Amino acid sequence: MSADGASQLQRPDGAGTAASAVPASVEIYDTTLRDGSQREGLSLTVEDKLRIAVKLDELGVHYIEAGWPGANPKDDEVFARARTELSLTRSRFVAFGATRKAGATCEGDENLRNLAQAGTQTVCMVGKSWDYHVLEALRTSLDEGVAMVADSVAWLKARDLEVLLDAEHFFDGYRRNPGFALRVLQAAHDAGADRLVLCDTNGGTMPWEVERIVAEVRAALPGVGVGGHFHNDAGLAVANALAAVMQGAVQVQGCINGYGERTGNTNLCSVIPSLTLKMGVETVPRECLELLTPVSHYIAELVNLTLDPQSPFVGTSAFTHKAGLHTSAISRASDAYEHCPPALVGNATRFVVSELGGRSTVALKAETLGITLDGQQLAHVVEELKRLEYEGFHYEVADASFEMLLRSAAGFHQTFFRLESFRVLMEKQASGTVATEATIKVWVPGPDAAPDDESTWVRVIESAEGNGPVNALDAALRKAIGRAHPSLGELHLTDYKVRILDSHKGTGAVTRVLLDSTNGSDDWSTMGVSENIIEASWQALAESIVYGLMRAEGVTG
Repeated sequence: MSADGASQLQRPDGAGTAASAVPASVEIYDTTLRDGSQREGLSLTVEDKLRIAVKLDELGVHYIEAGWPGANPKDDEVFARARTELSLTRSRFVAFGATRKAGATCEGDENLRNLAQAGTQTVCMVGKSWDYHVLEALRTSLDEGVAMVADSVAWLKARDLEVLLDAEHFFDGYRRNPGFALRVLQAAHDAGADRLVLCDTNGGTMPWEVERIVAEVRAALPGVGVGGHFHNDAGLAVANALAAVMQGAVQVQGCINGYGERTGNTNLCSVIPSLTLKMGVETVPRECLELLTPVSHYIAELVNLTLDPQSPFVGTSAFTHKAGLHTSAISRASDAYEHCPPALVGNATRFVVSELGGRSTVALKAETLGITLDGQQLAHVVEELKRLEYEGFHYEVADASFEMLLRSAAGFHQTFFRLESFRVLMEKQASGTVATEATIKVWVPGPDAAPDDESTWVRVIESAEGNGPVNALDAALRKAIGRAHPSLGELHLTDYKVRILDSHKGTGAVTRVLLDSTNGSDDWSTMGVSENIIEASWQALAESIVYGLMRAEGVTG
């Protein structure tokens, strides 16, 4: 372990060893706004792109590829607005385009003109490096393919721009015709290209091939700054990026959360911490590394794509422990079951409870919540947990319900209301209209009542209509207890999920209801389980409101 608790690559001494080529620092080039937006189902507005760029700048990536000027009105607006609205402090905005067309001149090429006029200091240009594409797709000669790259780089460099070449399909091209692939790179370098980025455009290259080819390229072109751009079609984009760095690549291109066409691009949320924490390679500023998880989640929310909770480093489950053996060990030594301190990437250790856990899991969770349990109470919770999970409860997804279970074991008794009864009526009319009404009878503390003395409480009966039984019940309960608890107005239900646990029983199956709630700043989840879906819903609803009122009124139990 290093001083900050993260494991680092041990670099062996001696020439010719793989680790001896590892650079001290690597440039992070983000293409979420262009390549990432090519993911199926992902669409970014101009405003989205500008907001994401601000977050990427805060994270400290070196380059932000914003789009292809001239390709569409949206990208044109992005570059126009960026000139007046963006004040990036760490990152360089990049315009993306292609080399001149076959048989054309640079002066007459509209694409190159758009690149030069995009208003960015840096441009990235894609050029063909696979002879198959030059001969079959462009239908021109290999000499012209090399000239297209060399001429375009020189033309852009003459305009005082930093020029990066993305050598498209490089690894496939190198395997088929290494001589031509190297000619393209040499021509770009001679014309003044600042970075030569080797692209695995089809995403099928193996890590050991990447290491060999990058090493051979650097040997053929000593002193040239090489980068890597990898797609994830074989599930190896991150591994290939690290393999390229192992052989001296000084730039890695990729996307936040691995977005991109087909199966995506190199996931920068994995590459950045792997390089910094595992290999000791400088990437984003160290003080910015803890922004990685917040930026990942921010962008996922903005593009409306739920982040996989098991995403390495940044997922909500990345440092979550469920098995009793793990939680017991990690409570004594945090690195026993965590490969790096989660705080370094802005994440946190979480413990979830289930029948797989033991006393140590429950004790650790209670300690985290500030709940004191003696040995007998702890044993009771463990046995109760196993019984309830056997019946269908699933506490690892209902944090508030588990907290209420712990507080009950510690002696807590809620004094906000007591249910006497409720009933729900539904009427379907011939016209097709469906009406639902709920009536609830509860006891609540009166204005001068003692909350702990239920003999002083008052009986309240209220009815309410809703667009379904749960909505009607929620409305009726709020009417009944709202006067006694004004803070109830700040609590809102945000999601309602139903799962049938034993579908082979048909309409008599046990149902689990999961309810998500918020008070505007905090979110929590509660659950209910019953063969009656309305009863399961009531359990989750009542517990959600009790939990929310506890927080609002400062009741700790």
